[in-house]
Amino acid sequence: MVEPEDIPNIIRKMRAAWPVSEKSLGELAAALSLCHFPKRHCLVSEGVAGGLAYFIEKGMTRSYWVVDGEEITTSFSTEGTLVFSMDEFYYRRPSEEYVETIEPVEAYAISVDTLRTLMTTRQDLTNWSRIIHQNEYRRLHQSHKERLTLPARERYEAFARQFPDVCQRARLADIASYLGITQSTLSRIRAGR
Repeated sequence: MVEPEDIPNIIRKMRAAWPVSEKSLGELAAALSLCHFPKRHCLVSEGVAGGLAYFIEKGMTRSYWVVDGEEITTSFSTEGTLVFSMDEFYYRRPSEEYVETIEPVEAYAISVDTLRTLMTTRQDLTNWSRIIHQNEYRRLHQSHKERLTLPARERYEAFARQFPDVCQRARLADIASYLGITQSTLSRIRAGR
């Protein structure tokens, strides 16, 4: 059985967003199962309703679409965050994207149905969920604006300010894809040329 003290990164990140009670954390922890995944493991697949969401305690993932055979990175997730198929969670349909580990990951799995129930029956978890989704919407909105209005160098600089740890841990190709630029352009930007 998972105890709240076993998931310090998850709790820290949750409480930074909203004051989640010990009771809610206990109920959440009781529904979690520890998982270890190697680098490049697919947690969520397009066209599949896998039935699980993952709280990341250690490691990092990226989400992406495949468009005309090319992987388009849409986001990165690190310690303390939750990854899942939004299509499955909100619309009860198979995922439209992939989520893969980009380094070894220690995560806690929870069934999508259980998570949905907890988020609708525990007010503090409902509010936490609302806040993280508001923040994610804002991030997506800002990213979209930057991709449409900023030159490549400024896009990268904004990304590096917002996600300094991702800049150190993710592959150049994945960051370039997220920014909508080529890997060679990103290499030149990072080299200061």
